[in-house]
Amino acid sequence: MLASRIFCLDKKMTRTLNTILITLAILSGCASKPPAAISKVPVDNPSLASVRMDIDGFMGAEVRWGGVITKVENKSSQTWIELVRRKLSENGKPRSNDRSDGRFIASFEGFIDPLVYKVGRPLTVVGTIEGKTRLPIGEYDYLFPIVAVEGSYLWKAESRTRDPYYYPPPYWYYDLRYYHHWPYHRHPHFY
Repeated sequence: MLASRIFCLDKKMTRTLNTILITLAILSGCASKPPAAISKVPVDNPSLASVRMDIDGFMGAEVRWGGVITKVENKSSQTWIELVRRKLSENGKPRSNDRSDGRFIASFEGFIDPLVYKVGRPLTVVGTIEGKTRLPIGEYDYLFPIVAVEGSYLWKAESRTRDPYYYPPPYWYYDLRYYHHWPYHRHPHFY
């Protein structure tokens, strides 16, 4: 009798564990897979710092770079988006930290709406180095490599706002202790 109850308990536990493991496997697979437009990672993906030292030597090299948009400039037949480069996570999204090895320009064919591609939004591009240009950043004359974009992915902007009324879970119990005298919030546990 006891052995059959233990066996049934083991079946339930096994089923529960299997469900949890399958769910975790599915979620981890979804989280780390890059979007199709930027899934192509070049074999020799050079760093921006090394390309800036010898842009002419890297002409035609394939890159997958990403960063934060700082400027959108629409020209007659193309759009230049200036980015502060950030390291990419496994799924290709630029990491949100303060480290950068420079800036680059992503060159898109046609018109890009600056209200969609807003300053501060993360963007990842796949393309080839097609040239260089010097543009001012303040009073500094900066040398930008230009990437001809073949594929891109605009990530959702990260909101850093927090609910001012949110209390972390450990504080919930303490808040309830002080409101036990309210007639509509009485709980037998507090008496």
